[in-house]
Amino acid sequence: MGRPSQTLLRGATLLTQDPARSTPLRADLLVEGDRIVAIGPVQPGRLQPGCEIVELAGKLVLPGLINTHVHTSQQLARGLADDVDLLTWLRERTWPFESALTPDDSYFSTLACGIELIRSGVTTFAEAGGWHVDGMGTAVERLGLRAVLSQSAMDLAEGLPEGWSDTPQALIDLQRRQHERWHGAADGRLRHWFGLRTVFNCSDELMRSTKAQADRLGVGIHMHVAEIPGEIAFMRARSGSSTVEHLHRLGLLDRNLLAVHAVWLTERELDLFALHDVKVSHCPAAAMRVLGFAFVPEMLDRGITVGLGTDGAPSNNRMDLIDEMHLTALIHKGRRLDPAVVPAQAVLRMATLDGARAVLMDDEIGSLSVGKKADLIVVDPRDAATLPVHDPVSAMVYSMHSRNVEASMCDGRWLMRGRKILTVDEDEIVDAIQQRAEAIRARAGIRPFLAEPIA
Repeated sequence: MGRPSQTLLRGATLLTQDPARSTPLRADLLVEGDRIVAIGPVQPGRLQPGCEIVELAGKLVLPGLINTHVHTSQQLARGLADDVDLLTWLRERTWPFESALTPDDSYFSTLACGIELIRSGVTTFAEAGGWHVDGMGTAVERLGLRAVLSQSAMDLAEGLPEGWSDTPQALIDLQRRQHERWHGAADGRLRHWFGLRTVFNCSDELMRSTKAQADRLGVGIHMHVAEIPGEIAFMRARSGSSTVEHLHRLGLLDRNLLAVHAVWLTERELDLFALHDVKVSHCPAAAMRVLGFAFVPEMLDRGITVGLGTDGAPSNNRMDLIDEMHLTALIHKGRRLDPAVVPAQAVLRMATLDGARAVLMDDEIGSLSVGKKADLIVVDPRDAATLPVHDPVSAMVYSMHSRNVEASMCDGRWLMRGRKILTVDEDEIVDAIQQRAEAIRARAGIRPFLAEPIA
């Protein structure tokens, strides 16, 4: 997977998401190496011999979308945990499946997930944490995506599969080894953060130690926070305060905390998030299945950075950030009975620049800006289900589908052209998905749901 020294994208409408360019712009964009080096008219003398020129009249070019919460190790469990409550989802379906994964399964699962992410316009994702980080990292290297890897650390074993918990020190040591291997790997496309699953399975000692290590290494913490009312009740019984109040007491509320879901927050807790610059990953489809409605309009009003995520395949079934944009724009209007809240531009920013802020990369990605990484997608609106386009920003949020994503570039390299994945053999992976998933399910002891033949 090479890249030309220069690529000129000519004649597209750019939705830059650069605060300095607030409206769509019809212009050329020049990529040199892994960076955007020019936006606007590009003189022929600026082009090097061998420059690839791509004519894109009538098409849109956007920053690559950023999925701020993905469980790549759950990709092959899609459909195994539908229409059940959260504890059944966790303890009888998803966790047994994940515990049956081998490192090779995790590698394959990440490949399968990565194909879906690329096809839906994602160039960067934040891994929520699984058990075989090396398998994930190797897959991401091959896919060509940008990612933040982490492992969901847990030291309190109640309800967990055997072997999933360890001592705080052992968990910190494991993650430090992962950090040494993966942070900055793949020409800098891979970063490594520390992970905490939830307060149900994390002691105060582990949470404090995790915060200290993340701060020392200058990285973030990926954690599910305030997902369900039962979590808040659990923390009140354990500590005398809610989840967010307890995290505040421990010193975890900070600019490097990515709080996933964050559904059950009070007004004071929203203010605490704003005060401490806590980042939020909003996963609307997953939240609507079992968690509830996050207070996203209220977060945006307070200036809280909110990115979008799909969560894992068993909690969403669609690892499609374009679907999540559409859903985000609608559900909060319905909750507030106000068609003006969470407008299209705010949603598109959540999937791009605010997503970059959420994963602490907004100096490198999230907008089409000179000097930033060449992470971008080409969207073709020529589709009876999409046209006409009167407002391209509105069209991206309310009308587009994954099939409109024609091409994807990350770090200056094409990952997809003409809707064909270039970095892996998609057919080979698709052919093996069902068989491999069934083998994992059988090892996990989860009953099949396929129809039995008539005798």
